[in-house]
Amino acid sequence: MVIIKCKHNILVYNSINFCKFARYLSLKIKEQYNMKEKRILFVSSEVVPYLAENEVSLMSYDVPKMVNDQGGQIRIFMPRFGNINERRHQLHEVIRLSGMNLVVNDLDMPLIIKVASIPKERIQVYFIDNDEYFKRKATFADEDGVMYPDNDERAIFFAKGVVETVKKLNWVPDIIHVHGWMAAMLPIYMKHYYKDEALFADTKIVTSIYGQSFNESLNAEMINKVKFDGIPESAIADLAEPNFENILKASIQHSDGLIIASEEVPQNLIDYVKNSGKPFLPFVTKDKFTEAYTEFYKTKLV
Repeated sequence: MVIIKCKHNILVYNSINFCKFARYLSLKIKEQYNMKEKRILFVSSEVVPYLAENEVSLMSYDVPKMVNDQGGQIRIFMPRFGNINERRHQLHEVIRLSGMNLVVNDLDMPLIIKVASIPKERIQVYFIDNDEYFKRKATFADEDGVMYPDNDERAIFFAKGVVETVKKLNWVPDIIHVHGWMAAMLPIYMKHYYKDEALFADTKIVTSIYGQSFNESLNAEMINKVKFDGIPESAIADLAEPNFENILKASIQHSDGLIIASEEVPQNLIDYVKNSGKPFLPFVTKDKFTEAYTEFYKTKLV
């Protein structure tokens, strides 16, 4: 008889039992890195293959795919920018989800919901659309690189559109994972405007922080447009100067967990994340993100 003592002080008396023990450990490891019981809502400014490849659009595809491959339930939302080819990607309107109006700065703006599937992945993507905000043939800036003056309203509309659509779907996410600055208003609205929604009572919000994507400030009236929705000025003081860094700071304040998703994140934002007192995941390379993100979802957001 061979007696083996493992590092956990468990005695294994023969090779058969050792094999059983090894299988047990293997199953426990798989369970640790399995998202089968999780529902995760991904909200992103950009997602491939619908927009060009960059850090935000690639991770907004790779992370949901990872969760989907592990058996988790996912939904992805993004804006339906005018440079997305609807015919090529087979977008179609979902009539039962469309039709409501969202108020942005005291104006009623019609909400249109479209949907498409990522080829071969069986992943549906929901698109928030509105002719006034998203019909133009670009994403965030005009052909001269000048940021659109209504980007602040587009971000507010996008945040509200996502939440109202999820409510109609009656789908309760365990986690909402935010990618990209145009999605950064969602944590703020979730913690204030939608704070009494029972559907999201136990939902945790994660924000991924990426490198700086624009240098200007958004519309100086942005803070007043957010205040119009009953959000206290003290909670969004950073939006008094709505530049990239301050928009992300406001989002960080209203998130439950944070991920440094790029090597190019400004040091000021990294320090802000570290000093926030919230669980955070430092930057990890793409070959290690599966284990790191899964563990963060399962152990840091309880």
